[in-house]
Amino acid sequence: MQKRFLVLIILLLAGVFLTAPIVEAATLLKLGSVGSEVKVLQSDLLKLGFNLGPIDGIFGSKTKSAVQAFQSSVNLTSDGIVGPLTTQAITYAIKRLNQTAGILATAQSLIGTPYLWGGTATKGFDCSGFTQYVFATQGISLPRVSKDQALVGTPIAFNNLLPGDLVFFDLTDEQKVNHVGIYLGNAQFISATSTKGVVIYSFSPYWQSAYLGARRAF
Repeated sequence: MQKRFLVLIILLLAGVFLTAPIVEAATLLKLGSVGSEVKVLQSDLLKLGFNLGPIDGIFGSKTKSAVQAFQSSVNLTSDGIVGPLTTQAITYAIKRLNQTAGILATAQSLIGTPYLWGGTATKGFDCSGFTQYVFATQGISLPRVSKDQALVGTPIAFNNLLPGDLVFFDLTDEQKVNHVGIYLGNAQFISATSTKGVVIYSFSPYWQSAYLGARRAF
């Protein structure tokens, strides 16, 4: 359910359907369609959190219902037919799901890496060097410093945070961004700090008081 929620909210906020070119569907898939393309569709919908029963290559009523639910979640016409726009939306959702998983896995694999002022590689990171490095492993470019990273993407309210969002802090009481981390979910984030290096933190009262905002950068 968390995976499904993550993908759907990201899609809604990204506005990709208004800006990205339409990808033509190789085949129009609908009730009664059969074959390998239906299996791929069913597998993708299952990854996105839509339960449709067995992956059998048969576009039956359960598959149609799952397609309609997905279409509704991303503000497409809920007709249960997989045409170009729905194909694009599913492809985009799977890409984002994979990127988010890669970001979280890479970030957590670096736990224990020491802090290094100006560090941008695995021998040592500063906070923005860490986030820049992690996002780059998934093909996502971020500016070098935290104050510039705080201008990337879409601003996100604290209550709408999702794993993979960038979270920003002021550690000097100047009300200016000077620290950044990656939200992991469950009120936790990971960042490189001068005292502990790369480590997972909870949103304790200290971090809540320093919190300035969040951005969805991809």
